[in-house]
Amino acid sequence: MELDANAKLAVRELGESINKAIENSDRVADAIEVLRNLGYEPNLILKLEIGLQEIEDGEEDFHDEIELDLTDEDLRTLRRMKIKF
Repeated sequence: MELDANAKLAVRELGESINKAIENSDRVADAIEVLRNLGYEPNLILKLEIGLQEIEDGEEDFHDEIELDLTDEDLRTLRRMKIKF
């Protein structure tokens, strides 16, 4: 799917917002500090993949058809990020 300029900007903003939320998280900072106190320097690499699906007329309920196979860790991460599903 080809995104227009507004959609590209919105997706970029979402990615930046998630990154900023992680950067500013006291819990993340605390966890990093614990590792440093234990003698480790953590290198955190996150991969963010954003998938979009166009909503066509009469298909506003498209989310009813999506199935997700989430692990317990996925669910915990989403909850910590205050993402509801």
